[in-house]
Amino acid sequence: MPFGYLFTVALAAVGTLFALRPISYSRPLGRVSYFFGLAANELPFAAFIWLLLAPTALAFAEGDIHSAGGWAVVALAALTTIGLTVIAYRGLGERARIWRAMDAGLGAGWRAAIDADLAAGLRRRPPWARILFLPILKRRMDVRRVANLSYGEAGRRNLLDLYHHRSRPSGGPVMIHLHGGGYSGGHKNSQSLPLLYRLAGQGWVCVSANYRLRPQAQHPDHLIDLKKIIAWVREHAHEYGADASTLFVAGSSAGGHMAALAGLTPNDPAYQPGFEHADTSVTGVIYLNGWYGTYFGQGPESSPLAHITADAPPFLVAHGDLDPLVPVAEARHFADQLRRTSASPVVYAELRGGNHAFDLYHSVRFEALVDAIEAFTARVRSRNRRSVAGAVVHEWLSSP
Repeated sequence: MPFGYLFTVALAAVGTLFALRPISYSRPLGRVSYFFGLAANELPFAAFIWLLLAPTALAFAEGDIHSAGGWAVVALAALTTIGLTVIAYRGLGERARIWRAMDAGLGAGWRAAIDADLAAGLRRRPPWARILFLPILKRRMDVRRVANLSYGEAGRRNLLDLYHHRSRPSGGPVMIHLHGGGYSGGHKNSQSLPLLYRLAGQGWVCVSANYRLRPQAQHPDHLIDLKKIIAWVREHAHEYGADASTLFVAGSSAGGHMAALAGLTPNDPAYQPGFEHADTSVTGVIYLNGWYGTYFGQGPESSPLAHITADAPPFLVAHGDLDPLVPVAEARHFADQLRRTSASPVVYAELRGGNHAFDLYHSVRFEALVDAIEAFTARVRSRNRRSVAGAVVHEWLSSP
């Protein structure tokens, strides 16, 4: 039995199985299922090349297959390849499904309504070289990361990283992202980095921040930290070339929960102790693999659902239909409630075969979503420009 070859193939097989049939996180083996399945689900090409194709070729070259056990491993590799093919097929179809969700949320003709200067920067093709060969590598040579800037008094839990183009263009919009981790773990510089580096490469100023965690902190401490980040950005982002009048907040899992709360409670003094007069309104919210419920036994006011109003900002919500931590039904319910009440656009993209934390890698799925997020923000920015221009014209016509 070629045990080295068996180990790599078994690793791919287990990951593929859990990607196709994830186990609820709360059940036995749920944690193992999540971590193994996530990697295979988002990186099927890498799993095939490095855990199946290369080891199989090496095993044949070294003569390790001349036994019943060796051929049994080859058969397992073939079955795993079929499973990875199904996973890759689902991911390849994600782009079309996401764009249909954009059409449903933004209405017919939304592409033509994007201002020409913003439409020119939108990406048309997936970055295949990075997806196939460098899916884990996040950094870009044209983007500078300014690490560990302090925005509050909680030490390392109140530090943020800022990303901007090395040429430091002026007037760029801002994207703030908060990591996940169930409010008890996680750190900046971990999730949604393909999104942050992509936008920073297009002239945005992006922020990824730590925040206080449980059990030392409780709701609304985390939300207050995000409000502090927004206030800090409005005060300092111009130093890095940003125009913080256009500011989107995004988050993954618990970070998405927090971003939604921030977007739905603009300038609420209850969540801004000591900085009540700071402008914490946002231009839009990007809600990724989120949590939609209440905060660890607290009342309904700790859920974004309790704060939905007609003047909610535009939302893009993305959730995987195989998420083992947060059932997809909760995402559908939130998006439905938001659509029923809000006057702003709401895009709900349900990702077929999507797991939790799908935003970790340069995968086919997340790169398609990154392109949609960039298009969504361009549409919102174009809409806001016209609203401002219309208000200026109205004021000029109304003046004596």
